[in-house]
Amino acid sequence: MNRFCFYIIVTLAAVALLVPASVEAQTASVALKGAVSETVTLSILPNSTHNNIDMNVVSSGTSVRMTLSGADAKSPVIRVPLIVRSNSGFRISAVVESKPSVLTQLSVIDVRATGTFVSPEAISDLVVPQQFDLRGLDEDASSITSSSPLDVSRPLFVVSGPRVSVGGTLDSPNNALQITLLIRLKPPLGSGWLVHLTFAGTAVNLF
Repeated sequence: MNRFCFYIIVTLAAVALLVPASVEAQTASVALKGAVSETVTLSILPNSTHNNIDMNVVSSGTSVRMTLSGADAKSPVIRVPLIVRSNSGFRISAVVESKPSVLTQLSVIDVRATGTFVSPEAISDLVVPQQFDLRGLDEDASSITSSSPLDVSRPLFVVSGPRVSVGGTLDSPNNALQITLLIRLKPPLGSGWLVHLTFAGTAVNLF
């Protein structure tokens, strides 16, 4: 009888230990967390040409480098359709190397979505510094000029905004923001001119 009771006690003790462990194993959960890298890409619409201006464009994902040159002594007016795709907030700055030419204007004159995979907030919440913002004016924005040179000793903050693309890929035609920039230069008298202009995009958290 004593040995039988001993076996019963051992069995009950084992059951008491295994049942909570089994219940805990069945109710345990696993949480998987992942993150998509923040991406901002810039490009320029192909076939963006201007009379009497030679343009060479090199895109490298997050930046676009333009080399502009000409021989005309008149102040050239250049429109640049900058294409922006991002899965996060973004900020775009411009670095200008324009000696001996002088940059007198860098303005945002138009912003539009290229398709249905562009977030509505990409346009409504876009931020453009007041000195560069010519949106909403008449189409002949080139008539608005300034003879004062811009300070290009440091990068110029051009525009920032929330996420642009809500779908598609880096090559999709309908998930980008097209930001049209107006650039005006003052060439030196009696000689040709050459300008290097680099737009760089960075991912930022706006909230």
